Amino acid sequence: MSALPRIPIPREAKIWVAGHNGMVGGAIVRKLREIGCDNLVLRSSKELDLTDQRATFDFLQSEKPEYAFIAAAKVGGIWANSQAPAEFGWINLAIATNAIHGAHLAGVRKLLYLGSSCIYPRLAPQPIRESDLLTGALEPTNEAYAVAKIAGLRLCAWYRRQYGDDFIAAMPTNLFGPGDNFHPEKSHVLPALIRKFHEAKLSGAPEVIVWGSGRPLREFHYVDDLADGLVWLMEHYSGEEHRNIGTGEEVSIAQLAKMVAETVGYSGRIVFDPSKPDGTPRKLMDCSKIHAEGWHHRIGLREGLEKTYAWFLEQKESGLRGW
Repeated sequence: MSALPRIPIPREAKIWVAGHNGMVGGAIVRKLREIGCDNLVLRSSKELDLTDQRATFDFLQSEKPEYAFIAAAKVGGIWANSQAPAEFGWINLAIATNAIHGAHLAGVRKLLYLGSSCIYPRLAPQPIRESDLLTGALEPTNEAYAVAKIAGLRLCAWYRRQYGDDFIAAMPTNLFGPGDNFHPEKSHVLPALIRKFHEAKLSGAPEVIVWGSGRPLREFHYVDDLADGLVWLMEHYSGEEHRNIGTGEEVSIAQLAKMVAETVGYSGRIVFDPSKPDGTPRKLMDCSKIHAEGWHHRIGLREGLEKTYAWFLEQKESGLRGW
């Protein structure tokens, strides 16, 4: 597979970023502005309810954006998903159908829809390929969210097939970076570790207890690097199949904990609690297709950790999410 030719986004083009207040949407906005795209259409969820079909269609007909990044979603951890599956299902289905059909009606030139790695079967072979989609049962705890996301990415394929719309979809891996949630109970593993080790350093705690055995393997991608890849896809890729996007590299939770401790400057002991659940033993995305087509990540895990911890410290005194 050879590198794909570039069709640049005109710097004056009107671009809609749905979900710009979230971690991914915020990173997309930063990347677009970095390359000189300043004609951005941004609406918060209070200004535009994407579950409201009429409001979404009217907005798109009025604004007529040329490009659209759909990063808006209702997200949450295992507990939240298991407690409110109907809510996670209908809200994310509504966002997908309203944004994608509305973009079609408004003549959007190109649209990129963001999925989630949880769309793949819970027992998918590793590393997970794009073709593994819909080949097995989903993880029951986030089935509603996953089904809604699958519907969104398949809608992009169907609108391309029936109408010729240049709608594409991307599947990111585990993300972290500026805008992440550091709540002690609601955050994902990496931001949770940053906060835990930071607080241990401040308190002088002799040890930090990390849930599980430390053996599970995970892939982590710095969110601003993801945004670089998403803009790359918008300028290079047009196809019915979605694209995995990540680093293609993995690290054990034990290695991750050590790296976080070093980044934060914590010198105490790291103790693993094997009585707590490990979760899936391994979860790695196969990113060989996007790599062969010409895009590679540039920011490694250690550099991303340093950037994220610096952002964490900057925000700590000014309303950090979940602080």
